[in-house]
Amino acid sequence: MSQLKAVSPIDGRYFKQTEALSQYFSEHALFRYRVWVEIRYLLALQDSPVGSFNLSEEDIRFIRNIGDQFSDADSLRIKELEAVTNHDIKSVEYFIKEKLDAAGLSSIREWVHFGLTSQDINNTAFPLMIKDAWNDVLLPAMTEVVKMVESTGKALIHIPMLSRTHGQPASPTTLGKELLVFSERLEEQLMLMKHIPWQGKFGGAVGNMNAHHVAFGRFDWHAWADGFLDSIGLKRQRRTTQIEHYDMLAAHFQALTRINTILTDLCRDIWTYISYEYFTQKMKKDEVGSSAMPHKVNPIDFENAEGNLGLANALYNFLAGKLPVSRLQRDLTDSTVLRNIGVPYAHTLLALKSIQKGWSKLIVNENRIREELENNSIVLAEAIQTILRREHYEGAYEVLKSLTRGKTAISREDLAHFVDELDVSEQIKDELRRLNVTTYIGDVR
Repeated sequence: MSQLKAVSPIDGRYFKQTEALSQYFSEHALFRYRVWVEIRYLLALQDSPVGSFNLSEEDIRFIRNIGDQFSDADSLRIKELEAVTNHDIKSVEYFIKEKLDAAGLSSIREWVHFGLTSQDINNTAFPLMIKDAWNDVLLPAMTEVVKMVESTGKALIHIPMLSRTHGQPASPTTLGKELLVFSERLEEQLMLMKHIPWQGKFGGAVGNMNAHHVAFGRFDWHAWADGFLDSIGLKRQRRTTQIEHYDMLAAHFQALTRINTILTDLCRDIWTYISYEYFTQKMKKDEVGSSAMPHKVNPIDFENAEGNLGLANALYNFLAGKLPVSRLQRDLTDSTVLRNIGVPYAHTLLALKSIQKGWSKLIVNENRIREELENNSIVLAEAIQTILRREHYEGAYEVLKSLTRGKTAISREDLAHFVDELDVSEQIKDELRRLNVTTYIGDVR
């Protein structure tokens, strides 16, 4: 019943499909990442002017496990503390101090969160969450879809098909080549994403390491912080306000928007090919396509994917436009927005799964594809006029325009008669007669 009463379908109707993201974008996950960063920072302070805490190997292992073995009970305790403090990061700090006190490590409790502001933790925890969700969940799902499209494209590269430009019959192509267009576009966008660095902010209240310098003024805290963020898998933004720029996160979201746009284009093309009966769909006996029309087998998976991709892009675009904007050294508008980052990820994941599901139902209707192509000999007009132009035939384009423009069909007999009447050599006429819509496909390698 909890899923039936969920406000968001992500945590309700679609929870099984998006559950993998909960370990990255839930509030429990956010607590876990925050605690992990705080613990790594506490241990890293030993290699700073703060100096050695005289910890044993057992002490270090215990402290590290506070982050590495974070539990549901730990999350609940932080929520209890937050109910009192009304501050999420301070509650994380108090939680860690409780753990240290219980283990007899009270001597280092005041080094927890030393010199930091909340955003030093948030602006490392969130990029790490997003980075891990991308690498562990979304990128593998996208890669699987790209491979699926590419594999199908290569398998169908031999099937000639009528093209349509502006919705009108155009020079033939192959079904496989048109699918490979999408796999190539997606691969190129994924390659571009590799160049977007994962960045974080770590510089105190306004980015200048003020508190660190007033306590230990002769130490290069900026260089140390650079190394610390590098050690946890992020590149540090050197000059910041209280919060990170979010420029690289915006670039990541915009890249995802481009990928989703390509996937939307793919879904619409497949939907159209289904409507042309180039593809039929596998049926399940007890499924219903329409509450009123028993005959229908709707392409609902591609429609669902398109809807989720559009919703995801609306949120990605909002995040990319909002997060890099903050008044002076900071305002709080980014805080509530950041908590929704998992939502477009979930809708993207839903779309990818819908595409895979729909793809598994597709059956190529090669007879229908060839039938429509062979009924459109009119598209050979391009080939004929091009050969005539090669032979310096005066007004070659205009002659074919007069024969074909505005007509819905030209029979092979009409074309044969046209060729017979041309003032060219018999050798050229034979070349023109050999033209065939099923072989006039160019080079689709």
